[in-house]
Amino acid sequence: MSDEPPARPPSAGLIDALQVRRNALVGVAAGVALAVLVYLVRVFELVGPVPGTQRYPVLGPEGWFLVLGFVLASATAFLVAGLLTLATAYRLTREL
Repeated sequence: MSDEPPARPPSAGLIDALQVRRNALVGVAAGVALAVLVYLVRVFELVGPVPGTQRYPVLGPEGWFLVLGFVLASATAFLVAGLLTLATAYRLTREL
């Protein structure tokens, strides 16, 4: 008997069938677009000034909202890519 673990089946076919790469690209595009839109609205006060005053240490308001924009873009990208992949998997199971 061999001490080597059994070979795993290749997962490239599943990744291709679920269109993971395309879904990830669409997710990133949606996330970046949403983050840019929110960043522009907030930083340039496109809907009016924010009531009250706040302190933004070290980075200033633009820097902190840029960081928050990155977090928003990342979360949106993962959400959109995941939902698109689930939709593709559902469609493929219905075709079988």
